[in-house]
Amino acid sequence: MDYSIIHAKIKLDRKRNEWGLFEEVPLVKSDIQLFCSAHFDLIYGLNFYNLQDTNSHLVMNDTDLMVVNEDWTKANIIRMDHPESFDAFTMQLFYTHAVQKHMIQVHSSLVEYNGYGVMFLGPSGIGKTTQAELWNQYLDALIINGDCVFVEDKGEEFIGWGTPWHGSSPYCENTSVPVKAWVVLKQGTENSLRRLEGFEMVSEVSQNIIYPMWLENGAELALETLDHVLKGIPVYELVNRADEESVMMVKQAVFGNEED
Repeated sequence: MDYSIIHAKIKLDRKRNEWGLFEEVPLVKSDIQLFCSAHFDLIYGLNFYNLQDTNSHLVMNDTDLMVVNEDWTKANIIRMDHPESFDAFTMQLFYTHAVQKHMIQVHSSLVEYNGYGVMFLGPSGIGKTTQAELWNQYLDALIINGDCVFVEDKGEEFIGWGTPWHGSSPYCENTSVPVKAWVVLKQGTENSLRRLEGFEMVSEVSQNIIYPMWLENGAELALETLDHVLKGIPVYELVNRADEESVMMVKQAVFGNEED
């Protein structure tokens, strides 16, 4: 059976504060026979296997396949039926290395206001993109990403990175910003804001972190970085009806009386 193979690379350029573009090399064809061990996992909707008698791994998205080497530095992505597989595969490749450099993936939107980032966390459909758009509308904030943000622990500060991946949101800026606050979103008929602490904070935030379980120590690495982040960034719960009042409520709590 013939498959089209694509090699892809992506990296963060910390000096320029941006991510490098995907690099695709010309298509080639190859025959692959797959013999998989029993190990199985699920992430990003992908099936994950270790290949028997090899140091390679196999990732499957329905009929689409990716084969990677032992340290995840080289990958063959086999494009067949689903265009979204390219995003899923490359995101997994990137996160494999990012989590080892004190970065975690957060299901959130990210806006930049007054030189700082505010992240809105929550499941699909909760209003992450809507809240970001409200900040753009009422405060002229830049929407960096509407769905997928990587946060890097740099010791003294935590950097929110825009990424090439943005789910169903159209917002995808190639930039980064120091994060000032995380806001866990809830929908409601009235607006209310409170700061989360302790176990409740950890519980609410943890639901919005992607853990690289395909790595032997992936969850441990992600949790270590998350622990540092939660000690350095305030976390709020915003019950909101998606209006100007909800924006100003968060702005006052996070930025106080700083000038617009």
